[in-house]
Amino acid sequence: MLNFDLYTPARIVFGRDTQQKIGKLLKPHARKVLLHYGGGSIKKTGLYDQVVTSLNEAGIAFVELGGVKPNPRLSLVHEGIALCKKEGVDLILAVGGGSAIDSAKAIAMGVHYEGDVWEIYDQGLKIKKALPVAIILTIPAAGSESSGDTVISNEAAQRKYGYGSPHLRPLLSIMNPELFFTLPDNQIANGVADMMSHVFERYFTNTTHVDLTDALCEATLSTIIANGPRLLDNPQDYDAWAEIGFAGTVAHNGLLGMGREQDWACHDMEHELSAVYDVAHGAGLAVLTPAWMSYVYKDNIDMFAQFAVKVMGVTKGFRDKEELVKEGIDRLRQFYRRMGLPQTLSELGIDESKLELMARRATGIEYGQENPLGGLKKLGWEDVLNIYRLCK
Repeated sequence: MLNFDLYTPARIVFGRDTQQKIGKLLKPHARKVLLHYGGGSIKKTGLYDQVVTSLNEAGIAFVELGGVKPNPRLSLVHEGIALCKKEGVDLILAVGGGSAIDSAKAIAMGVHYEGDVWEIYDQGLKIKKALPVAIILTIPAAGSESSGDTVISNEAAQRKYGYGSPHLRPLLSIMNPELFFTLPDNQIANGVADMMSHVFERYFTNTTHVDLTDALCEATLSTIIANGPRLLDNPQDYDAWAEIGFAGTVAHNGLLGMGREQDWACHDMEHELSAVYDVAHGAGLAVLTPAWMSYVYKDNIDMFAQFAVKVMGVTKGFRDKEELVKEGIDRLRQFYRRMGLPQTLSELGIDESKLELMARRATGIEYGQENPLGGLKKLGWEDVLNIYRLCK
């Protein structure tokens, strides 16, 4: 087990009707907030009115900025930064899923940065402070409600970068499973794939003597696999949503990766798909992950055999580890298909024309310096291209 520093200060307020407490919860921390959200869904469901009522009752002033889209855009972040500076906002309240939260975090750190906030993402600059961010979660998937991470798309440059800092850990997050009841099947499925990938990026490692976090990863994955299909059968299953919602938080709050070398190759490869083709992040991960597994498993076959047995429930072929691993990967594909997720790039509307460009961008060689992806197996641009081609 490697040295680690675990810091997970985000407060999670879980349960029915908890969104109605948001004003009271924020009162000690803010006088004026930016209410940040996506499209019109929170107004259709009545959530917007509940939030506004709670803020008004607590005497908290607010300005609002809607319009967040999947793969949140840098242009809206710029708009939010300008609005916060003009209005003297001292906290950002994101109501939505990962995109709204990531956009809110970008605005939060951009308010205290004199240059273009994109420079922080592009150059990996360290930030010293950010506005506090609070969240009412409406889509469990990204785990951004408890992490210090944010991902933004520069639509003009067709680039998508992630960034992380302890200063971006949310102050508090409201999680009411009832707010997830209206999600369509494709968002349920994409969310499941996203949170599973957050576990995979930590689980598949060459680090040894990590039995506890191995078991925590396996339990989180098994919980998601058991409850995801239940939501397709009944999107108003409160108990299944409770399991899925909390699993998404645990998957990305940092705990599962402690003491382990992590990977993140699949996320880096998928960011190129999202940046160029604007595909749903979870859908892209569902396509890439089994292909990545097939490409790298021989570099640590024991780790993948463990996954096949303890997560995917393979009980045959113990004398042939390769067959055991292949069965585990195939069962993962079957699960993704059961959830209605795509399994090929063609299903995402992606052809071969930009595969090499995306591979070169993902590894940085397109910009003059190659930085291989991954931890379990280091992937150069040609490796990434091979994985893309396995997804056709």
